[in-house]
Amino acid sequence: MSGRKDFLSQQAPENYVAGLGRGATGFTTRSDLGPAREGPSEEQMKELLAKRAQQLGAAPPTAYGATEKKDDNDDDDERFQDPENEVGLFANGAYDRDDDEADRIYQEVDEKMDRRRKIRRLVSPSLILALNFHTACEAYNLSSPLGFAGQITDLKPFDTSREAREREQREEYERNNPKIQQQFADLKRSLASVSDEDWANIPEVGDLTGKNRRTKQNLRQRFYAVPDSVIAGARDSTQFDTSVQDEAAAPNVSSADNADGTMTNFADIGAARDKVLRVRLDQAAQGSGIDSVAGSATNIDPKGYLTSLSKTELKAGEVEVGDVKRVRTLLESVIKTNPKHAPGWIAAARLEEVAGKIVAARNVIARGCEFCPKSEDAWLENIRLNDNENAKIIAANAIKNNDRSTRLWIEAMRLETDPRFKKRVLRRAIDHIPQSVAIWKEAVNLEEDPADARLLLAKATEVIPLSVELWLALARLETPENAQKVLNKARMAVPTSYEVWIAAARLQEQMGTANKVNVMKRAVQSLARESAMLKREEWITEAEKCEGEGAVLTCQAIIRETLGYGLDEDDDRKEVWMEDAKASIGRGKYETARAIYAYALRIFVNKKSIWLVAADLEKNHGTKESLWQILEKAVEACPQSEVLWLMLAKEKWQSGETDDARRVLALAFKQNPNNEDIWLAAVKLEADNKQTAQARELLQAARQEAGTDRVWIKSVAFERQLGDDEAALDLVNLALQIYPKAVKLWMMKGQIYEAAGKFPQAREAYSTGTRACPKSVPLWLLASRLEEKVGVVVKARSVLDRARLAVPKNAELWTESVRVERRANNAAQAKNLMAKALQEVPNSGLLWSESIWHLEARTQRKPRSLEAIKKVDNDPILFVTVARIFWAERRLEKASTWFEKAIMLDSDLGDTWAWYYKFLVQHGTDEKREDVSAKCVLSEPKHGEVWQSVAKDPRNASKGTEEILKLTVSKLE
Repeated sequence: MSGRKDFLSQQAPENYVAGLGRGATGFTTRSDLGPAREGPSEEQMKELLAKRAQQLGAAPPTAYGATEKKDDNDDDDERFQDPENEVGLFANGAYDRDDDEADRIYQEVDEKMDRRRKIRRLVSPSLILALNFHTACEAYNLSSPLGFAGQITDLKPFDTSREAREREQREEYERNNPKIQQQFADLKRSLASVSDEDWANIPEVGDLTGKNRRTKQNLRQRFYAVPDSVIAGARDSTQFDTSVQDEAAAPNVSSADNADGTMTNFADIGAARDKVLRVRLDQAAQGSGIDSVAGSATNIDPKGYLTSLSKTELKAGEVEVGDVKRVRTLLESVIKTNPKHAPGWIAAARLEEVAGKIVAARNVIARGCEFCPKSEDAWLENIRLNDNENAKIIAANAIKNNDRSTRLWIEAMRLETDPRFKKRVLRRAIDHIPQSVAIWKEAVNLEEDPADARLLLAKATEVIPLSVELWLALARLETPENAQKVLNKARMAVPTSYEVWIAAARLQEQMGTANKVNVMKRAVQSLARESAMLKREEWITEAEKCEGEGAVLTCQAIIRETLGYGLDEDDDRKEVWMEDAKASIGRGKYETARAIYAYALRIFVNKKSIWLVAADLEKNHGTKESLWQILEKAVEACPQSEVLWLMLAKEKWQSGETDDARRVLALAFKQNPNNEDIWLAAVKLEADNKQTAQARELLQAARQEAGTDRVWIKSVAFERQLGDDEAALDLVNLALQIYPKAVKLWMMKGQIYEAAGKFPQAREAYSTGTRACPKSVPLWLLASRLEEKVGVVVKARSVLDRARLAVPKNAELWTESVRVERRANNAAQAKNLMAKALQEVPNSGLLWSESIWHLEARTQRKPRSLEAIKKVDNDPILFVTVARIFWAERRLEKASTWFEKAIMLDSDLGDTWAWYYKFLVQHGTDEKREDVSAKCVLSEPKHGEVWQSVAKDPRNASKGTEEILKLTVSKLE
């Protein structure tokens, strides 16, 4: 096929103007130019030239101004103009004083020469001599003795001059060679007589070239394929249904009614709507759940996704015939155009394989091997497509053409079934490619006797001394003593290999001499000398690998010697190491994280934050003894940190070591005198051990030594727990005299009166408290609930109205207002208040939950929950509401998923734990309930509307977290 393009596809020649050859060029009429107007006069042109010369800083022109007498016949012929610039070659140049003087001189010379030529043609020689004499007198400013100079000044009557002859020649040339505009001048004038109808009837100039004509013919012959839906619809329109339709599932209407839409199946619409809502809720859960917290909008496992793609195989019947034909034509063109291109042959063979023509695929790849005998991929594809016997023959031919191909030798070995033949093939391969590590490894793996394997590896390390894999494999097969020698040889052969040093460190750990010989220290020095030191992240990866294989001491040695390498004191070493430890914990490598914390504590001994995270690691993933050990070191390094002292005392107390806990608190008192946290911890310890008198004495001493409002509050709470309301009331009155702004004291005073049935005194306490602390939401809530409790709902509304004015845009106050109306059976007012609340606080999960669960119909709960999830981002209360909706619909897996998401968002919310536990009581197993209870105890939740009401009850003061959980479950509505 010729590579030359057709005429219409070729590039146009240079300086080509379309239509110029046939005279189809445009012309300009007066309508294009606009109305004519008179140009500037000669005086205006002189003024403009003078003004322009003044702007340029030059003298006004004098050469061709007033003295110029231009003849009508001096028109510049277009033939003598510059083709690139019709104005002049130097039109853009600056016209200065020197140019003006030169023009004036040239003008005078031209005029004198013209006069001389005219005189010579028209007068006698004597007159010429007289004229020359007169000109000489003028040059020397002498008066001429002759008086006839004025008689020859007018030479115009003589019409036989050179200028007349030149003008005649030019006119003759123009008559013989007229311009195109002049040729069509008469035709243009005749266009004035053409009528409007004649103009409209002028046909359009058509394109009669062959390419466009063929394109138009093809357009007329184009057809469109009918969609499958149209064909299926035509088929079904004449089909008879032989099945009996359920009357309950389908309405009793005719097909014609269904066709034109006059009857609607609302049951089907409702089912579809529920399905759409379920899908949207699932999408919202994926977008608003834990994945969005981590920073990703969707949850996709790329490895699993790629694995599923690799497992997808097309069968012969699933491939469309049209696609196979098109691709076959394309690939045939590829292999014909470039038969030496092996990937084209492989693609063609795989196409035939996919199409189910295995014989054709074998033939194609066989031809490919003939054209590409040096291609490994083509031979491997040929081996794969054939059976075992033919594959052996093909492998032999492939090795003949590629005797140094490692892949072909290994494939030939795998075709053999007898181990002896496998070894024979590998030996021949080693003879041809002795430097191939892969062939040596295959040969070693075939040996069953360790002694033979050692001999092979010894030979391999002699042939390939730079292969670290072979050295390490040989060291693993040797005894510890010989392994040391092998590793020393490997270190000498490959001084830049860190794997050899790590293997040596692990060998020392295996021999029990890791603490005697610091191999990793020598490794760092040697690798730094060879400029082969790894990055910190790579060393951490190697340490985690050692931890995974059980070499804990080697892991610690790697971290100890390499963690600080490359980091200066100016760098944020503490933050960097904390991030490294957190990443290791996230990967489940706790020994590596422990080693990182240990190294960081060697550098930053007095950093309380590092001690806290190290203790947290031991608490979650270590033993009780390791936690005690780290906390004892922490209090020694940071004796002024009461948090570490309290953690140590708490761990001792929870383990049953009460005396040790008292001893720890005594030491904490010495280091931190008058610290309220330590005082209160000592009181809690004695109170939990039923040492009431001792706890009361400690509180009295604490009020004297560290009399903070918190100490007074704990004192009042302790007396209430003991049931001594009189003592508690006396303490709270004393405390309010010292701390009148303490909100909890006012709340406790009102609760004491309320528990005793003294409602007026309780109302007075709450009222005084709200005046003293107008921003306290719990105090306003207690005052409102007291009024509602005594039956004065109007007063409760008034209290909440004043509370919303004092604390605007508070979701708890709005929710309480709605609940007051709802409990008063005033549903309309409750909905009005909820609408106002959602306008003022649209991002409150508490308000949305109250609206969804109590103010919406059952069928509207799911759509409202979807709307709420879109407006409220990651609210555990809202997630619990969605879980309860699924629970009511008996979709238990969905409900469990949403409960777990709510717990992950905020594990400190006790109500979430209670709802989940209540759900598991009905639909869970014993193991799941125990697991949730254990996690709740570990999290120690402190907040929650129902949880706090149970936990703060003086009667439940001595109960644990698990008991509080069960009590909260019983109070949930």
